[in-house]
Amino acid sequence: QVQLVESGGGLVQPGGSLRLSCAASGSIFSINVMGWYRQAPGKQRELVAKSSSGGSTYYGDSVLGRFTVSRDNAKNTVYLQMNSLNAEDTAVYYCYVQTYYSGRYSDYWGQGTQVTVSS
Repeated sequence: QVQLVESGGGLVQPGGSLRLSCAASGSIFSINVMGWYRQAPGKQRELVAKSSSGGSTYYGDSVLGRFTVSRDNAKNTVYLQMNSLNAEDTAVYYCYVQTYYSGRYSDYWGQGTQVTVSS
């Protein structure tokens, strides 16, 4: 099993910045993808950003140019730097990790951290 511990959420004013962190621990043999999804009230969960083991990154259209995903493979940690935040970014942000072992991929989710953008 893999445990994910998120940190860094909170309340921020429009135009501000936040940095989320997510550390993975447990039975980790190989991490393939690390990233972030979010879910706002009444909406479906959507991709924010993700990073593959090969170094490729993918972003949701609404955050492109404002958010940056990065990872520290030595620490099994993924980060999300969020800049120029606006009210539409208010959501619960979930860390996502995909591991690979013996031909099988497994998906893990964090408990979620609230990000609220409001004046």
